[in-house]
Amino acid sequence: MMNSTTPQPPESCSRNALIMQQVIPVLYLMVFIAGILLNSVSAWIFFYVPSSKSFIIYLKSIVVADFLMSLTFPFKILSDSGLGPWQLGVFVCRVSAVLFYVNMYVSIVFFGLISFDRYYKIVKPLLTSFIQSVTYSKLLSVMVWLLMLLLAVPNIILTNQSVKDVTHIKCMELKNELGLKWHKASNYIFVGIFWIVFLLLIIFYTAITRKIFKSHLKSRRNSISVKKKSSRNIFSIMLVFFVCFVPYHIVRIFYTKSQTEAHYSCRAREILYYVKEFTLLLSAANVCLDPVIYFFLCQPFREILCKKLHISLTAQDDSETSRCRRAQAAPESTDTL
Repeated sequence: MMNSTTPQPPESCSRNALIMQQVIPVLYLMVFIAGILLNSVSAWIFFYVPSSKSFIIYLKSIVVADFLMSLTFPFKILSDSGLGPWQLGVFVCRVSAVLFYVNMYVSIVFFGLISFDRYYKIVKPLLTSFIQSVTYSKLLSVMVWLLMLLLAVPNIILTNQSVKDVTHIKCMELKNELGLKWHKASNYIFVGIFWIVFLLLIIFYTAITRKIFKSHLKSRRNSISVKKKSSRNIFSIMLVFFVCFVPYHIVRIFYTKSQTEAHYSCRAREILYYVKEFTLLLSAANVCLDPVIYFFLCQPFREILCKKLHISLTAQDDSETSRCRRAQAAPESTDTL
């Protein structure tokens, strides 16, 4: 009889070859091509943007995370499509899939830090603190990367079992007993991190929106354009979270349970696997949408991009740029998200 207190990998179930070997790899290939191109351009532009503000440091960290995340896609594409050797499937289970999740959650945490930074500078502009400094932001960035790696690296180390069937490699069968426990625990921690960040995004951006609207209703200056700009910036971030991350993190809890608990039927595990794969694909597509956020959120990024592409800024953007340059030494204004 199976020990109910010790997680065991459930029995293998058959999966649809068309979905697994053709549909999903082709979709990942499309995301990979778009993601590499867009994030290469973003990295090139951010190379010219000085790290003079904390939120720019966080944005640069997201660019790095998205680029590294994109580099894991070819391994999954080749492994799932059956074009690579069986050792590639083992590498995906042990290394590249883990790095995929590390970079995804690094990106999520930095979006949370950006929302906190914007909240602190817009809603509490009179307060000064060490946490607003560039030095602190760089230190915090390093700590985020180390924390995510600390949570994820044991999944690499503990995926150390020999392969039983080279034609049907199952990642959970490569984990030892402690590896199964850590897999379950770390997944719940990562899911918890996402929901905490998502809740903070809602709280912080609601407060920011109220602050901006109240401020400009009092002054009656450019209130309509400011509302449009603020709504656009907040909407772009929240849309990415709703579309890319929320569906996956709803499914992830149930899928993790199906991986580590034996009472799920083969049919239930199969359905959860397909839903997980397609919602994970949405999360992967985040690497294509983040550059759009950089354009809306970061004015220096927008200016340099337009300059490199020889595109003229709109009159409104020109006036904003002029005001920004005239007030370079002044505190950040409340119309900057």
